[in-house]
Amino acid sequence: MLWYQQTPRNGLNLVASTSPWMQNSYEEGYSEAKFEINRNYNDRSVMTIKNVTSKDAATYFCAASDH
Repeated sequence: MLWYQQTPRNGLNLVASTSPWMQNSYEEGYSEAKFEINRNYNDRSVMTIKNVTSKDAATYFCAASDH
C-alpha cells in the first residue's frame, strides 16, 4: 500500500509505503510522528495526520498493488 501527498506547488510525493509483512517505510521529510499509518491483514489501510496545520493542506491518495 502506498500513500501519496499532492500539493499545488510540489506535485505528487510519496509519503510512505506499508504492507502486512513489513514495517511502514517513510520517505525523507515524512515521519510516523506526523503521518500515522495503520494497516490490517484485510488490505485495509488508514493514514491519520496528527497535529494538522495549514501546511498539511493537500490531496492525499492511497494506491494498492498486488506485488
